[in-house]
Amino acid sequence: MSAVDENGGTLRPIAWVGRLDGYVDMIDQTKLPGTLERIACRDVETIHDAIRRLAVRGAPAIGVAAAMGVVLGVRSFEGTDRRGFLDEVERVSEYLAATRPTAKNLFWALDRMCACAKAHGDSDVAAIKQVLLDEAMNIRDEDAAMCRAIGEAGQSLISDGCGVLTHCNAGALATAEYGTALAVMYSAHERGRDFKVYAGETRPLLQGSRLTAWELQRAGIDVTVICDNMAAHVMKLGLIDVVITGADRIAANGDTANKVGTYGLAVLAKAHDIPFYIAAPSTTFDLSIASGDGIPIEERAAEEIHGGFGVPTAPEGVGFYCPAFDVTPADLIRGLITERGIIDPVDRAAIAKALA
Repeated sequence: MSAVDENGGTLRPIAWVGRLDGYVDMIDQTKLPGTLERIACRDVETIHDAIRRLAVRGAPAIGVAAAMGVVLGVRSFEGTDRRGFLDEVERVSEYLAATRPTAKNLFWALDRMCACAKAHGDSDVAAIKQVLLDEAMNIRDEDAAMCRAIGEAGQSLISDGCGVLTHCNAGALATAEYGTALAVMYSAHERGRDFKVYAGETRPLLQGSRLTAWELQRAGIDVTVICDNMAAHVMKLGLIDVVITGADRIAANGDTANKVGTYGLAVLAKAHDIPFYIAAPSTTFDLSIASGDGIPIEERAAEEIHGGFGVPTAPEGVGFYCPAFDVTPADLIRGLITERGIIDPVDRAAIAKALA
């Protein structure tokens, strides 16, 4: 089974509650693992803030949140001016697009919401509002289905007695539900396989120790947290058989942006002859970008290193460099686990064929 919520059901980090006048209910991931607290988002500003401060994070989950945020942002539009309403959809989308630059799903979801509004531009404004809510729900449900399919596609990579290393959080918390990299583990677990997961803590905000370990423990999967700089050591000891991480954007040639530190793990995996896989839905691919050189890399505030949890960890006045992501070259990736199967080899032709 996958991670469970506070009531013992399937963990769903983000959901729409009610009808068009409803709200977005999401887990505040900044409070985990200590507190499982939910936020009721009733306006687009709250969604914008939640994405910026990482209350909701993970490329697929950000896409779902943004789609629902469009609905929150335009539902109060008054009048019957269709052109004015479509302009408002564009304005709200641009506002949400400015939150985080790397995750492809954010822009994919916003483009889809804008296209949906335009496709129904001949309807009255009230009808378009409802269509947009329906589309946001479709995006959520489709993501959940893709995550399940990713798990099915990759589960055979994990056998009994296997040691799996993962980085950051690519589980239910990062998606509509179930996850991407963790979906592979959940699917293997559901088949009764006994394996061990090593979760890198993922500096500086510790999404591996705070979120991944929390999820896997709730799912009943054996998980051990290691510091990021212990990865080479556990590989040398023979404890790791496969590395599986998620992704925030994948270029046309297979170069992949994921949480900073992923590139280093891929290099270490190659040095120790350990297969390295990326798990991501087709919505994370950006075929308009030829290679990883074109992927925008978000830089976060220095405070995340200097004192992300309220305790200074460096002297005042020193410099900081805080990229949120790095890019792993395609030639270090054994395969891309998608809802359409595993793409192997990882190259431009194979990706184009798989996504056609």
